[in-house]
Amino acid sequence: MIGLLGLEDGTRVIGTGFGAPGVVAGELVFTTIMSGYEEALTDPSYHGEMLLFTYPLQGNYGVSGDDFQSDGMWPRAMICREHWDRPTHHRLNKTLNQFLLDEGRPGLCDVDTRMLTIKVREQGVLKAAVAVGEKDEIMDLDVVGLARSQPDISSQDLLRDVTCKNPYRIEGRGKRIAVIDLGIKRRILRSLSDRDFDLMVLPAHSTIQDIEAAGPDALFLSNGPGDPERAEKAIHAVRHFAGEMPIFGICLGHQVISLALGAETFKLKFGHHGGNQPVKDLEKGIVYITSQNHNFAVVPSSLEGTGLEVTQLNASDGTVEGIQSKSLDVIAVQYHPEAYPGPHCTTDHFFSSVVGVMNGKSGLALAGRG
Repeated sequence: MIGLLGLEDGTRVIGTGFGAPGVVAGELVFTTIMSGYEEALTDPSYHGEMLLFTYPLQGNYGVSGDDFQSDGMWPRAMICREHWDRPTHHRLNKTLNQFLLDEGRPGLCDVDTRMLTIKVREQGVLKAAVAVGEKDEIMDLDVVGLARSQPDISSQDLLRDVTCKNPYRIEGRGKRIAVIDLGIKRRILRSLSDRDFDLMVLPAHSTIQDIEAAGPDALFLSNGPGDPERAEKAIHAVRHFAGEMPIFGICLGHQVISLALGAETFKLKFGHHGGNQPVKDLEKGIVYITSQNHNFAVVPSSLEGTGLEVTQLNASDGTVEGIQSKSLDVIAVQYHPEAYPGPHCTTDHFFSSVVGVMNGKSGLALAGRG
């Protein structure tokens, strides 16, 4: 098979196709992770996007299924420099090619990923289309036109696809947290469950009454795809429960909490995707290396008067990476403390802060210990 990539700026690239034949469209973003394609491809936050890997070799250890962050693949296509179809690993269950085939998603390799990454960095996130199939079937396709004709990602309701369809419980012996599933990664649920919280996981469209019926001691907003302003029900829930119970958030949840309390968000030029994003803790004056996956961020100046305090900033571009409110018992971070894929150095700090607030202690003070 061959593969074609078209971009809205007129770029047309020919490469080798793998995975499932098909034609798809989405936003082109790049990730800088050097391993962890299994976790990245199953992260619901990539819904609506084409995932370009900057690290050249993909597929060399296959797919185990043990590190899935959801039930399947969410990027609409995978793009890499080199795809390896003869993997070796003791946990191997299938090849990367077979995984994409099973998921019905196309892959494109043997293309200049460096050129594409530089293009996205210079121009910003680009609308893209990928076509994979036999040469005589797809060679004449107008992939550039397909890229240009797709709707803007902010106009798409991506949450309805990634959220759970019905509420479910993960039993624990501790206090109950109502988790609003905006596209939650399994490792976040595992990180909360490992600390004995009793979790009631609710769909993204849950009402105030749905949340109250769960009888929670706290509210947690998860990661997820797309524009945070689309999470209208979740924004309304945070606004309603702020001050009544502790509220926590990760990634999209961080943005939703900020919007609910009066701040604003904006779309980043090319987002933060990867496992090497530096985050400076303003209290301790140290820098963490974090895992991130988002295209939107909070406008720093808009936090004035909201009662939210900035606790962490991105050391590269100064974007907001952490917020809190001691009076409202709110803690949220833009990065992924649970990692998968990525470094784990913020895991204990964040989730220990959650435990501290739930136990009536200062979450900031707890997180501030070395």
